[in-house]
Amino acid sequence: MFEEGLRLKAIHGEYNVYDYTLGNPYVDPPEAFFQALEQVVGDRKRLAHAYMQNSGLPATRERIAAELARETGRPYTVNHVVMTVGAAGAMNVALKSLLEPGDEVLVIAPYFPEYAFYIQNHGGVKVTTQAGDDFLPRLDDLDRCIGPRTRALIVNSPCNPSGRVFPAEVLAGIAELLRRKNVEFGRTIYLLSDEPYRRLVFDGMRSTSPSLYYEHTLIGTSHSKDLSLAGERIGFLAISPDAEDAGELFAAATFCNRILGYVNAPALMQRVLQVVSSFDPPVAVYQAKRDRLFQGLTDIGYDVHRPEGTFFMFPKSPLQDDRAFVDVLRRHRVLVTPGAGFEFPGYFRLSFAVDDVIIENSLPAFAEALRETK
Repeated sequence: MFEEGLRLKAIHGEYNVYDYTLGNPYVDPPEAFFQALEQVVGDRKRLAHAYMQNSGLPATRERIAAELARETGRPYTVNHVVMTVGAAGAMNVALKSLLEPGDEVLVIAPYFPEYAFYIQNHGGVKVTTQAGDDFLPRLDDLDRCIGPRTRALIVNSPCNPSGRVFPAEVLAGIAELLRRKNVEFGRTIYLLSDEPYRRLVFDGMRSTSPSLYYEHTLIGTSHSKDLSLAGERIGFLAISPDAEDAGELFAAATFCNRILGYVNAPALMQRVLQVVSSFDPPVAVYQAKRDRLFQGLTDIGYDVHRPEGTFFMFPKSPLQDDRAFVDVLRRHRVLVTPGAGFEFPGYFRLSFAVDDVIIENSLPAFAEALRETK
């Protein structure tokens, strides 16, 4: 769809093709980032760009650990944080550290499709559980899918593609279920919490990390979304201090960071994170885009859950075959991603990290595509 977007834009012009496919930040990094960057670049310390500990610069990890300890109440230290090449790097390092060949990893559909490849990368077996119509995990289905080979469950809240923020009671229920299964099968099931959108939530809500409720939690995240640094590939893996074998997990993750080819996260960005004054994203910008697109689509007649976070929306397809409807939209120069790609057919994903002109110009095309399905 990305390549199709380039082809259509060359024919019709950039603002006459309505490309909602890519989750690329719409806004530039905040002024606080540029101030920190200028400060770091101007500070020409000797060997500032040399090799370092594979886990990352201690001062950067100390700042992150202090923030995690304040937010979760758990005693995170520098020895619980590994700086990584984005959240994708963090998730791969975590899975490489945890999995033996044949171990099962649960994902909750709809889910970010690359999880399947991350699991496959390290000899794991993907097991899919289905969320309900409200896009929240179903504890009964999780219970059914957890077995003696289960090693990890991946949770993503706020969720790409649905935009759902998992309520505290859902996370507490997952934690209780996992503890029960740990006892039943005599092995620890780890919870991998993928949190790149944690600060990008709307309407004054707060996103709660599962690490508050479950002691065997590993957080993988990045600053791709809150600081709009997707291209800089800077993130971290945080191992709960109360996790079983936390010390061995930290050592394993540090080693895997190297052997997977990442070696260490970019030194320049690590130094920027030490001094940047704020990690707050431009929530108001994305919330306004969400509100306009949500109102426009619901007025037209689409069935849409109002996302509570991220910059994604996941409307229901008016055709049972979501791929067929995606093709209808394409004929009207609207490019979206089918729900089948997230193992949740019957829906389609929109990224509203786009120019306001695209949203306004696309609404008549959405209306015409819906009329064609009647």
